[in-house]
Amino acid sequence: MNAQRLRGLIRKEALQIVRDPSSIAIAFVMPLVLLLLFGYGVSLDARHVPIALVAERPSAQTSGFFSGFWRSPYFKAYGYPDMRDARRALMRRDVDAIVWLRSDFTRQVLRGASAPIGVIVDGVNANNARIIEGYVQGVWASWLAAQARERGQPLTLPVDIRSRVWFNPALRSHDYLVPGLIALIMTLIGALLTALVVAREWERGTMESLMASPATIPEILVGKVVPYFFLGMGGMILTVVMAITVFSVPFVGSLWLLFAAAALFLLTTLGMGLLISTIARNQFVAGMIAVVTTYLPAFILSGFIFDIHSMPWPIRLLTHTIAARYFVAILQTLFLAGNVWPVIGGNMAALGLIALLFLGLVARISRKRLD
Repeated sequence: MNAQRLRGLIRKEALQIVRDPSSIAIAFVMPLVLLLLFGYGVSLDARHVPIALVAERPSAQTSGFFSGFWRSPYFKAYGYPDMRDARRALMRRDVDAIVWLRSDFTRQVLRGASAPIGVIVDGVNANNARIIEGYVQGVWASWLAAQARERGQPLTLPVDIRSRVWFNPALRSHDYLVPGLIALIMTLIGALLTALVVAREWERGTMESLMASPATIPEILVGKVVPYFFLGMGGMILTVVMAITVFSVPFVGSLWLLFAAAALFLLTTLGMGLLISTIARNQFVAGMIAVVTTYLPAFILSGFIFDIHSMPWPIRLLTHTIAARYFVAILQTLFLAGNVWPVIGGNMAALGLIALLFLGLVARISRKRLD
């Protein structure tokens, strides 16, 4: 490579970035918008769940039990006089669950006998139904503990469960999802930055002038990658700062490891964008290919939302070809668990291999010709 030509190509790309506001928008405005939309819009937590409370014979005991639902931030409770009205509300989707205390509930409790509680949950959304079931059991366990304290007796259960949650003790889904969003956004940024910009040069005819210059293919590729690499890293810094400050996601790992992993992943996505630009020389086609081949697989197959271990084995094998899978694992580990080298080392090695594969493939198929 000729150092003088390389500096000239990098300077030319930097000037083009400054003069073209779309590149700045892709690198900084789009991550801001996507992180706000996904960060506030995507959540696996169930809060303010509408629930119907039915007590066939109200008493102090039924009120004490229902008070746990009224005070809970996870429920938005509504009282119904009988099961007929509650079932109609469930059918209309006004409520997602019914808690039913029969007429003999108070008598059974005062006798110290078993007092069954009826819980009917709308199972259309299976995940939401399981969450509601867990919340109801939590209210029930709290009520049992309160009853035992009032009687001055220890709470006797056949099994004493003491949960200890590591790495995300608050059980906030945002702490798990927002780091994955960073990988998702960087996938889209890296692929679009190079795919659209190079396709735009083909459309405007400036690529022909570049091909006619003495610059070699490696010089042209490096001149394309370097400016957009720093632009993409700037977008990554913006998303990380927003994750920590706006969404209050804890970061317990090493910043240097974060930057190293992000650099490897960004080189991978830039290589994907360059490969797309060699196939599609139209901005619309390049953008569609970038979304279909990079963003959608990263969203579905990276473990960002859907658990990889629950997928069929052919799909699990396919996820090993998705670079975002490794970066999501690194980000979630660095943010929540710290520098866990068995996880970070293997995933960074996989990212390095994929980056070399894409960049090497681009270098091999790129030729200084116009056909």
